[in-house]
Amino acid sequence: MSPAEEEKSLPLPERWPRASKFALSACAAAVAELVTFPLDLTKTRLQVQGEAATRRGGAAGGRAVPYRGMLRTAAGIVQEEGLGKLWQGATPAVYRHIVYSGVRMVVYEHLRDSVLGRSEDESFPFWKAVVGGMTAGAIGQFFASPTDLVKVQMQMEGKRKLEGKPLRFRGVHHAFMKILSEGGIRGLWAGWVPNVQRAALVNMGDLTTYDSVKHFLLLNTPLVDNSVTHSVASCCSGLVAAVLGTPADVVKTRIMNQPRDKQGRGLLYRSSTDCLIQTVQGEGFMSLYKGFVPTWMRM
Repeated sequence: MSPAEEEKSLPLPERWPRASKFALSACAAAVAELVTFPLDLTKTRLQVQGEAATRRGGAAGGRAVPYRGMLRTAAGIVQEEGLGKLWQGATPAVYRHIVYSGVRMVVYEHLRDSVLGRSEDESFPFWKAVVGGMTAGAIGQFFASPTDLVKVQMQMEGKRKLEGKPLRFRGVHHAFMKILSEGGIRGLWAGWVPNVQRAALVNMGDLTTYDSVKHFLLLNTPLVDNSVTHSVASCCSGLVAAVLGTPADVVKTRIMNQPRDKQGRGLLYRSSTDCLIQTVQGEGFMSLYKGFVPTWMRM
């Protein structure tokens, strides 16, 4: 049998390992996104709740929507907008996961194999895994930022309708084209700075905490390396990732959701730093953790 025939006889995952890994990871991420998406939509609504800049700017016209807390927010969406609205914006969220997962995987493997390099015993040191994970996550999130922008704005459409404001988009394609026509290519990357910061912080918290907690439990408790240990370590890593990433996520959501002028410039915030300062001054430091519970639950 010739080498070409031998290669054709191999299973697809062995012939195309990276493509197969990307397809499987994208499918798994898409399913996970659809299952947990109501938590993401609830988180987004909570993050703009009581936004001080809209009150000062007079942009909160229409009647106020009395959402308070995660459960009441989710229940209010179902009662006032319908059950299906809990998945409003799910399509760009799936697009985001496909782009993010694919770019992150390719970049991480390139960093591991060609840039950072393995040790002589073929192991990959922990600090290199953290650096590689943070870098790959940040780069992946940068490329996926336009889909995040559309997702956030579509998630807020139901709230705009209840407040008596006109809807901005008819669908995902219309959203991309409208943002592109109003703000150009640059407009599609509105909010990318806190978005990338969040991805790097979440990856750092997740990678460092998971292994540390798992090793601690195995060394200092009767637990063995099983699903219970992995679940506890996952909960702890998710908590740390949420603590580190939620402030940047709040800033990202507000930057992406703010009204813009005809040139695509934000009317409420000049930059992510300005958004951070206005949020803390107008609503207090803990406002940076609005939506923390659904964020942690998703992780």
